[in-house]
Amino acid sequence: MGVRRGLAAPVLLCCFLAGTSRGAQESASSWVAEVRHLAELQDWKGALQVIDREANTRAGDVEVREWRARVLTWSGNLTQAEQEWNAVVKIAPQDPDNWMGLATLYRREGRLEEAERAIRRALELDPRRADLLSERGRILRAEGDMREARYEFRRALQLDSGSVEARAGLVSVAGLAKNELRIGQDEDLFNFTGDNHDEWISLVTRWTPHWTTSEAGSFYQRAGAGAGKFVASVTRSEGRWGALTVGGAVGDDNGVIPRSEAFFDYDRGWRISEGRFLRAVEFSYGQHWYWYSSARILTLTGTTVVYLPNEWTWTLGLIGARSAFTGTTADWKPSVTSRMNFPLARWSRSSRALAGNVFFAAGSEDFANIDQIGSFASQTYGGGLRLQFTARQDVGAYGFYQKRTQDRTQTSFGVSYGFRF
Repeated sequence: MGVRRGLAAPVLLCCFLAGTSRGAQESASSWVAEVRHLAELQDWKGALQVIDREANTRAGDVEVREWRARVLTWSGNLTQAEQEWNAVVKIAPQDPDNWMGLATLYRREGRLEEAERAIRRALELDPRRADLLSERGRILRAEGDMREARYEFRRALQLDSGSVEARAGLVSVAGLAKNELRIGQDEDLFNFTGDNHDEWISLVTRWTPHWTTSEAGSFYQRAGAGAGKFVASVTRSEGRWGALTVGGAVGDDNGVIPRSEAFFDYDRGWRISEGRFLRAVEFSYGQHWYWYSSARILTLTGTTVVYLPNEWTWTLGLIGARSAFTGTTADWKPSVTSRMNFPLARWSRSSRALAGNVFFAAGSEDFANIDQIGSFASQTYGGGLRLQFTARQDVGAYGFYQKRTQDRTQTSFGVSYGFRF
């Protein structure tokens, strides 16, 4: 009996510790499950409240900080997420999950070189994880290296044949196109003069994630006169700083279009949140010079694009035009434009999708985009549709009605076809 009493205390202590450990594991799995559930609902505020509650009872626990970093990343709060991930990798530098989290963050911010370094570190710690290889494939895809991205996705499938991420990655790489060729036809009908007709063709090539070029040729028929021009531009994109485009145009004006043009545009976007009403904001500023045979035009344009849930966007543009005609003093005229883009239909199990837009513009102008030199005020109402019927092909159409001073009107419409290869 004495021996049994001597063994009882250690046995009871072991049972107590086992029960405590099991209770702690259940508690841990409970709060993690709650965070996962709230994240699936995109209730980022609720998920962070659960994490804060857990942090109060487990101060300094690296797992809690990891989950905070994940939720901040998922919600689009990338600045705070970066601070958390950098702190986590310092506390637990041997955990590949933390380096993958940092790599994912950098990829979303467009900081691809830093993303590449982070995912390489994760793979050094565990080179046989399919999810790490898939993330490297996504980074390489963003860098424009499709061949290496395809190789990484295939390696991931070799390690885990059921990996949904790897299979989706392979499909995405196969569907990406470097070039977009587009052809179009525009018609302008006036109640005070003859009709105008335009035909055009353009080619946009994305050489790398940082460099894009664009070339276009346009052909015009104006009151019995023909004209044409060639436009070219180059864009440098950087995830952290935005995109800068510079370009120009030359052509055979025949007195009805500008003889030459020059322009630049700077574009910068900020991601706000993936779960809130306001997802992201993009701002661009541009200047465009037009040299006509009898006039010089400068336009200053500021545009704001607001990204909303379910692929809705709202665009607001302000334009100031400075006109200098031969024998007259230069003056400035303002105008404003507003456009709403929205999805209309999407067919499951295919790439087919239908989207639309409506727009309104008003202002006093001394010129129109092509050839209508003169002073007038106008209000413009219009809209458009875009049907994507395969992953690489789409057709678009638009129409608008413009009411001007002196009881003049313009009705315009056009159609275009795009092919990506």
